[in-house]
Amino acid sequence: MTKSALALGSLGAATLGWSSIVERNWYALREVTVPVLPEGAQPLRVLHLSDLHLVPRQARRISWVQDLARLNPDFVVNTGDNCSDPDAIPSVLKTMAPLMDFPGAYVLGSNDYFAPAPRNPLRYFNQRHRRADEMGQKTLPWRDLVRGFDAGGWTNLTQARTRLQVGELDLELVGVDDPHLKYDDYSAVSAPAATDADLTLGVVHAPYLRVLDAMTADGASMVIAGHTHGGQICVPWYGALVTNCDLGTDRVKGLSRWWSGADNAPSAQAPDDAAWLHVSAGLGHNKYTPIRLACRPEATLMTLVPASR
Repeated sequence: MTKSALALGSLGAATLGWSSIVERNWYALREVTVPVLPEGAQPLRVLHLSDLHLVPRQARRISWVQDLARLNPDFVVNTGDNCSDPDAIPSVLKTMAPLMDFPGAYVLGSNDYFAPAPRNPLRYFNQRHRRADEMGQKTLPWRDLVRGFDAGGWTNLTQARTRLQVGELDLELVGVDDPHLKYDDYSAVSAPAATDADLTLGVVHAPYLRVLDAMTADGASMVIAGHTHGGQICVPWYGALVTNCDLGTDRVKGLSRWWSGADNAPSAQAPDDAAWLHVSAGLGHNKYTPIRLACRPEATLMTLVPASR
């Protein structure tokens, strides 16, 4: 074996060790400010959680998420994919219990409905895999998850449009079922944004363009999503190679702008009335691909403030 081959092998082993042992357990709390509220409104602190992908006995992840209750958010949004195992529902509800002391809302993702199965990770580079991979797998007890979240006081936004008072703010919330499974039916909840609401907020698991376009065309000022894992296995100093949906990689995680018909145009081209889009890189991973590279697991505390005039 040549020295260069040995060095390359050592680098590969070190990268695998880092991404599978260290980085996937190196949780980060992101904080962003979003100027989206009407003039004179008090700030609203929204905790965004996504893609927990929990299996039983993941004590470190459970403890880290539970500790987020110390932030005392005004509102919690969970954008789905909570489970990676049929026996994980009690662990998910235990994890979320301290956060259900706060008002919140949620939608479901594909890995709330179906358990993951061993797959070739390279399938994510083939856009044709999307629906077939989730269907036909073992069904998860998702109704137990819904009952638990509902009992905790969170609002189910799966195919729903509703109003909610949070502090002094009147929020209009709209959500759909998971677009990754083609379960979404936005026409069932479509309506012009309420003019008397302080904020119309769209919530969806997978940020497919058809849903982002529909929500913003109706006047949603902000859309919150997950699903992408931030690319999960990224190239250091370059970024994500894939989003696992039709959203462009420049919006794979974090805060950006969106408007109906944007078609992945850069946020720099956004019109003045464009909506805000927040995509979480999520907290977990498929249990068969326990790896994250250049993409730490995360939760995000978003402080919504009045838009500048």
